[in-house]
Parts: sequence; C-alpha cells; structure tokens
Amino acid sequence: MNVLTARNFHKLLLTLTVRYRLNYTQPPIDYLKSDTAAIFGVGTGIYTIPDISAILGLPQAKVKRWLLEYWNARFGKSSGSAFSDGSGRDLVTNFYTLIEFFAFYQLREEGVSTQKIIKAHQVLEKILQTNYPFAKSNIFTDGKQVLFAGVVGEIIKADETLQLTIKEIFEPFCKKVDFNNNHLAERFFPLGKDHKIIIDPKRQFGQPVVGGTNVLTETVFNLFRGGESIEVIVGLYDLTVDQVKDAISFHRNAA
Repeated sequence: MNVLTARNFHKLLLTLTVRYRLNYTQPPIDYLKSDTAAIFGVGTGIYTIPDISAILGLPQAKVKRWLLEYWNARFGKSSGSAFSDGSGRDLVTNFYTLIEFFAFYQLREEGVSTQKIIKAHQVLEKILQTNYPFAKSNIFTDGKQVLFAGVVGEIIKADETLQLTIKEIFEPFCKKVDFNNNHLAERFFPLGKDHKIIIDPKRQFGQPVVGGTNVLTETVFNLFRGGESIEVIVGLYDLTVDQVKDAISFHRNAA
C-alpha cells in the first residue's frame, strides 16, 4: 500500500499542526454550516493522494485530477474555500473530501455524467449549507441525475430548477459509510461493513485501523509481510483471526 510511513506521517502532522496553530486542540468545526471552515480540525483526518488512491482503489492520477480540477478549481471557486493544502507529494485533504470522492465515483458508476454531478454539487452546497454535500447521507441517484431527500419524503432534483418529483426513495449509494445524527459521514468501511477495516477520522488521524481498535492495518500487514504468522499477530495485538486476515487482504488489494 502506497501510504505515508509512520515517520513521514508524524512529520507531516507536526508541520500541519504548527501551520494551523494547534487547530487539533480546538473545538470541532461545524462542517454542516460553515463556508469558511479550515481544511483540518479535530477529527477530520489527513489524507495524501496515495492514501485516497489506496483506500478507494482509484488511480492516483485520477484522484489528483479530481481534487485539483473539480474540488479546488470549481467547487472551491464557487464557495470561496479550499479543499486541500500543500502541493506535489505533500498535497493533502481531509475525510469529508475522501467521502465525496467515493460518492463521486459511485455516481459515475451509476451512469450519472460528470457535468451533472458537478452542477448538483454546486447547487447542493447552497441548499444544504455545507462545502461537503456529497458527504451527507440523504443523497440518491436514479442513474440519470443526482437527487437528494427533501422534507416529507419528496425527492428534489439537484439542478437549477429544483423541481419536486415524486419517486421512491432510492437506496443510498454510500453503502460503505456510517453517518451521524446530522446525516454527515463519520466512518468509512473500505471492504464493506461486514469486514473489520475502518476509516475513522477520530482514530489515528483517519488512517485505516482494525475493527474497534486503534491498531493500524499497516502495522499488521508489515508484520505479516515480514514473516510473522497470523497466530503470532493475533497474540501480539489481541485481535481475532478475521481482523488480521481483513487487514492483510485490504493492503494486498491496495497494492
């Protein structure tokens, strides 16, 4: 898995902490309403282009292009916000952008055109009062356009006309995401919820961890790759065999 090494990750974290004047000790930012929120705060995670590529199984070039061309250049221009910091290999973003990338990818897989997705994102930013509308649970698609659940169960077309249509509620495309009471993404399960790998921005700065623990999946995989048996790793970290196997599978698939 092409991710930051522990040493480089902590070096990057230190740099960001100094740059943002210890934002990590500040109260959490309300990303639902704030249009001027900082990119990083308590529980937002830090993700490089290789991180997102490995977690979502997307080519690095595509992830970088999406971030720079769509999120920074288009969405950022319309909202007056930035979605990343740094440049080149040090380009980083947060958990909500990662989830938006997942949503974007899912919508494209459902046949929704890039143009319609971009248009919908810009409209929903204003309606939902958030820079991260695709990180909300009440987003749906019928394969032709982006929709979102409105009040009293209607579906509102996410375009400039905002016409109401009466349709059945579609299954949310974010099948691998847990949402909080405000319908905002809070955890991501890259292998699905029936497996033991979790991306939680409140744990290990958003790096993949095993189940309900703070054990990094990369640590487990490196031990296995170094020759340790699954049984030994289970004993070292008090994990189950399934947890260890999922960590190994996750990194093998991401390689």
